[in-house]
Amino acid sequence: MTTLTVTARGQVTFRKDVLKHLGIQPGGKIRLDLLPDGRAELTAEQPTGSWQELRGFLASKTNGVRLSIDEINEATAEAGASVGMSGTERK
Repeated sequence: MTTLTVTARGQVTFRKDVLKHLGIQPGGKIRLDLLPDGRAELTAEQPTGSWQELRGFLASKTNGVRLSIDEINEATAEAGASVGMSGTERK
């Protein structure tokens, strides 16, 4: 069990081990569902991107030009960031 402290501004900081357990990366989102009896359920918000969206994103960046692997990696990271994922970390 992990105990968190609430600041005077009403903020809570989650430790890295908690975020790792939830699978939350930098830029990720947390969903908090309020339950009866003062309880709450905390889960990682799942990204909503698709391969088709990524394909469209890449197509809009290339204008028919072939990309290097570095350019593809950069575009992929940018697309991942736009849906709340970190493009630099792998599971």
